[in-house]
Amino acid sequence: MEKTDLIKTQVRAYDSITLTKNEMSNTMKAVQINEFGDRSVLKLNDDVPVFVPTSKEVLIKVKSASVNPVDWKIREGYLQPMLNHPLPLTLGWDVSGEVTEVGDQVSHLKVGDEVYSRPDIAKNGSYAEFITVVADEVAIKPKSLSWQEAAGVPLAALTAWQSLYEFAKLKEGERVLVHAGSGAVGQFAIQLAKIRGAYVYTTTSSKNTDLVLGLGADEAIDYKNEDFSELRDIDVVFDTIGGDTQANSWKTLKKGGRLVSITENPDEAIATNHGATGFFCFVQPNREQLEKLAEFADAGKLKVSIDSEFGLDQVADAHERSETGRAQGKIIINIS
Repeated sequence: MEKTDLIKTQVRAYDSITLTKNEMSNTMKAVQINEFGDRSVLKLNDDVPVFVPTSKEVLIKVKSASVNPVDWKIREGYLQPMLNHPLPLTLGWDVSGEVTEVGDQVSHLKVGDEVYSRPDIAKNGSYAEFITVVADEVAIKPKSLSWQEAAGVPLAALTAWQSLYEFAKLKEGERVLVHAGSGAVGQFAIQLAKIRGAYVYTTTSSKNTDLVLGLGADEAIDYKNEDFSELRDIDVVFDTIGGDTQANSWKTLKKGGRLVSITENPDEAIATNHGATGFFCFVQPNREQLEKLAEFADAGKLKVSIDSEFGLDQVADAHERSETGRAQGKIIINIS
């Protein structure tokens, strides 16, 4: 399946939804875009409606959100052909916060619960004081993590989980190559691979060697001075970069190996030529996986690195930091 078709099947269009006055109450601050473009299109509005949750939703008072590359890619309009977002649009699809209202069909959450979520990317996001989220996309946040740390988990950790555990079906004792191990997704991938019992290689710069080894990587490869493509008999490659990195990764795989990319759809013909299988992962909300990630965090098996923190009036600066591609961990937006 082509990437565009895959994403279309995995997100829910909502541009046809109309809301009556009875379905919203009060207003809030939120960072929105009214057009697609550079960071100048980000606007902090203070009269955005707070929507009443439907029977299967909860209303969350947002404590912290986080910035992911998908946020500014959507802002630029790169994903509009796939997602068809109506405007104005509130960005941000990581959230930690407190439940303030509960739909009448929701049974596992109650008012006052401290929660976290990677909400449906087809809906308005979490750069806001409040967000409504389908309850089945929401889990109790890890007790051991701060609001900021919890907000940094869902999208990145679910991406690593689904890539390694669902698509690659990583097994104990296998050898995995994680590209860009010091990035947010890479850091979670290293830790989840070690939890599964794999031997982990990761590419990074020399200044981040101690960081990735501290997360559990067995071998760090300095991509500036070493050639990762000389590796052989790798079971799984986790590609977070694409381009030449993906192209040069195939030769590292053993016959029957698996490559999972979160940047571009692997070429099926190339995969077949190397006796391997390629997958593309577009992360999906998943409450059960968030619950398991919370268990890992509270057991001390999952660490969250914070690169930087910003306020709701500093989202443009946060996006600028993300766009550099040099963040060492999560970029957090503190809201309340």
